[in-house]
Parts: sequence; structure tokens; C-alpha cells
Amino acid sequence: MKKPDLICLGEPLFEFSDVGNGTWVSGIGGDVSNVAIAAARQGARVAMLTQLGNDPFGAMIRETWRSEGIDDTRVVTHEEAATGIYFITHKTGEHQFEYRRAGSAAARMRPVDMNSAALKGAQVLHLSGISQAISASASATASAAIDQMRQYGGRVSYDTNLRLKLWPLERARKVIHDTVARADIVLPGYDDARQLTGMDRPEDILSYYRSLGPEVVAMTMGDNGVLVSFQDEVQHLPSPKVEVVDASGAGDCFDGAFLSKLIERKTVPEAAVYAAAAAALSVTGYGATKPIPTHKTIMTQFPELRGAA
Repeated sequence: MKKPDLICLGEPLFEFSDVGNGTWVSGIGGDVSNVAIAAARQGARVAMLTQLGNDPFGAMIRETWRSEGIDDTRVVTHEEAATGIYFITHKTGEHQFEYRRAGSAAARMRPVDMNSAALKGAQVLHLSGISQAISASASATASAAIDQMRQYGGRVSYDTNLRLKLWPLERARKVIHDTVARADIVLPGYDDARQLTGMDRPEDILSYYRSLGPEVVAMTMGDNGVLVSFQDEVQHLPSPKVEVVDASGAGDCFDGAFLSKLIERKTVPEAAVYAAAAAALSVTGYGATKPIPTHKTIMTQFPELRGAA
């Protein structure tokens, strides 16, 4: 098997989504797993780095990854802890989440369990604030992975992904901003970034995050598109207008599609326009991963992207 372009570290989850009329549809989720699937569907070589429980949910997650062409050889099966699960419900046009993840197999990741060569040869390591918030040991594993990726000369991609049910804001702000300073590519969502920085103007948020050190910041703003900062440029790029069914995982879809295009050596604006189109299509169906489009679907729906993608 060829070395992966992208390795995603964090917590996969098994998903149950309420699609109405008493019907629940199963799938898989977890932010970095969503990113991995989105990147794989664009043609990137992707691997996961995490732990799963020795249970049916973990087995189904592995089966899904393999069906997507995602390398799971770096994934450890934990014999005692369970795979985390979550439930999506929809009320007044908004999606709501309920989690059963405390003490999950992924939350028990430790630096000592990580293969010292796990990241060797990859171009990008991707992780998120959730990867750090689920436990102290998982946070330490994320930090060790960043150090290891630096040693191998690869790039670090980071989504701030603030979840205040997992940790208090002051603790989250310190850990997240310390990690932003160690990352090359930072992918915040606007609502999270407002809480983390205390700023409202998107341009001020981008300026602040760039001042911490990353080369690229791409901030998603829902219907208002994407604001990107790189080199000495700031560009506001629109997002296609679609009818939203379920926005679960839209930011993760953006991340995966964006990273896949950077790996292909596309420019930052080209990657962001493509990723915004992917994310728009991802909200037109239920669940975090099932609606994530393939490259072929994106080209069919948005043929104007063919020159850049």
C-alpha cells in the first residue's frame, strides 16, 4: 500500500440520524473521520490514526473506511473501551447532537501507543480541537503527533472545532490557540472563532490567527462563503446556494476537500472554491458522511470548476 497523503488523528463515532417519521439511519461520524472520507472521495490517499472499541460499531467503522479506500492499519482496537456513538435530531431547521462518548476507545489514546513511524511519508497531519478535548491523554497524543510530523517535515492542519460540552472556554482557548501557533493550515468556523477570540469582524479574526504563525487560514462562514488568508492576501470566496437538509459535518467536508486540493498543489483560492462547493452539496442530505460528494459529483454539479479542479 502506498504511503498516505493525509493522516487524520482523532475520535471516530458511530452515528444514528433521525430522518423523520420514526426512522433512524445509521452511519459514521466524528469530525476527523468525516474529513478523511471527504478527502478520500476527492482522490486523496488517506489514513486514520486512532483507537476503536472491539465491538460491532468499531467493526462497522473500519468496514466503512475500507470501502472508502482509507487505510486503517494505524488504528488500534482497544479491548476494554467502547466505540463512541452519537445521535442527530432535527428541530426548527437546526440539527442537535446527543453523545455517548465518555471513556471511549479514542479518548484513551496515549502517546506511547502511537507507532513512532505512523506519520512518516505523509504530506499532512490533520487534527482538531475535539481530538484534544476528549481527554488529557488524547490531547497529549495530538501534541506528540504534531511534534513527530514536524520531525518528518510534513504540514499540520488544524480545525479549531470548539465543543464547550467537552471543556471550559478558557481551557479550550489556551490549548486551541497554542495549537494554532504550531499549525501550518488552520480551518476555523466563524461561530467558534468568535467565541475563541472575542472578535466579531471576520477580517480581524483572520489577522489574529495569521499573527500566531500558520501559513494559511481558511474560515468557513456558512452561506456567507469562505474567507482565506495566505501570503499577503485575504480573499472572500462565495459558497453556492443550496437547500439545506442537514448541516452535520459540512465544515469537515470543507476541510477534507480543501486539504485534498492543497495536496494536489492547487492554489489556496482554488482549493477553497472547490471545498465550498463540496460542503454545499454535503448539506443536501442527512448524516455527516453519506451526502459528502465525490469529485465526479462536484464536477457534474459545478462544471465551471473543471479548469481549477
